[in-house]
Amino acid sequence: MTHGRSIHRRTVLRGLGTAIALPWLEAMGPRAFAAPAGGVERVKRMAFLYVPNGVHMAAWRPTEEGAKFKLPATLEPLEPFREKLMVLSGLAQHNGEALGDGPGDHARALSTFLTGVHPLKTDGANIQAGISADQVAAQAIGERTRLASLELGVERGGQSGNCDSGYSCAYSSNISWRSASTPMAKEVNPRAVFDRLFAGRGQAGSEGERRKDDLYRKSILDFALEDAQQLRNRVGMNDRRKLDEYLSSLREVEKRIGRADLGKVDLPAGTSRPAGVPQDYAEHVRLMFDLMALSFQTDTTRIATFMYANEGSTRPYPSIGIAEGHHDLSHHGGDKKKHEKLKKINRFHIELLAHLLGKLQATREGEHSVLDNTMLVYGSGISDGDRHNHDDLPVLVAGKGAGTLKTGRHIAYSPQPLNNLYLSILDRAGVKVDRIGDSTGRLPHLDG
Repeated sequence: MTHGRSIHRRTVLRGLGTAIALPWLEAMGPRAFAAPAGGVERVKRMAFLYVPNGVHMAAWRPTEEGAKFKLPATLEPLEPFREKLMVLSGLAQHNGEALGDGPGDHARALSTFLTGVHPLKTDGANIQAGISADQVAAQAIGERTRLASLELGVERGGQSGNCDSGYSCAYSSNISWRSASTPMAKEVNPRAVFDRLFAGRGQAGSEGERRKDDLYRKSILDFALEDAQQLRNRVGMNDRRKLDEYLSSLREVEKRIGRADLGKVDLPAGTSRPAGVPQDYAEHVRLMFDLMALSFQTDTTRIATFMYANEGSTRPYPSIGIAEGHHDLSHHGGDKKKHEKLKKINRFHIELLAHLLGKLQATREGEHSVLDNTMLVYGSGISDGDRHNHDDLPVLVAGKGAGTLKTGRHIAYSPQPLNNLYLSILDRAGVKVDRIGDSTGRLPHLDG
């Protein structure tokens, strides 16, 4: 129950140039954006998460179909979210194949994952791919939120030069494409993302602004607390609790970013460590996921992408006992020891995904959670890293799409373009397009 006057959905906390968006509160009343004639339309969100180098499919794909499937070893960390999960088999990106262009499967895997368009083989400025599904959505509904979309990652990558057998580094480093020739560069610094979301700053000039502001500000939140206290006096007990929890989560993220700033590490001569980037990979990913969750919770954006690493990444994972590079292990040649290490990496990535799903599930929006209102796609543009094949890709969908998806199932399709899934997701988000890349129609059976 609300207390006093209702408040507007776009209410923000302000102080010293800071504007902090708020989560949905009961005092804001029903959430309605272009509500249909039969009732209130729930806000739907989309997220697309990418892992490089494929997966060990034998420990990924369930053996049973339908609702009675058992999560295989790699996916076991998702058991708490099983009823809000779909495992989709049989989806392919045909344009990730060579099609006469020879080697370069890693570059093609990533550049086609959300576009379904075969990239032009070049390492020059004349890159050519296609508009990605997230940007199709951003161009259609992005004006409804302060940020049309949010592109995140943990590994920087070049936008030029040769990174994969004659393919530009832009293809291996970007999942999101605004146009056929314009990738949307991802942000890997959590502090820059935090400032963009909650301090009203863009990326340009943010480092200089922060150095100046840090002389007289302790925290972004400090200057909004007075405004928050006034707001608490206007809302009911449930909203007060939700507001306190939200501000506490913001403070915790900010502190974790601050601790990353203070970290010391020995680097080779001539290099410097970016402020705000944790040394620990898992903490870096979790911070980015927490920021994504906050961006959804506050309706700052409804569209996000995230890359666990660039395609073809040679990153080792010493925190889980893997000293070899991921890419080298993916060329396993049937070696059982390499298979075990690949399974360990794959499961580690899924454990981090479970962290994000837990955040989304714990955040309530009226009678539902943010996860209930989300359509999250997780996958890779390569199936088996040794074969470099682009069919039967590892693909998960998490979230119920505001009740438009029938989850808790493993659906095995006869081969279909992955972009058919994206058409279906865009339909549910209110984005009507006839085709994306090589799509041939909507993916059936998603609603039962």
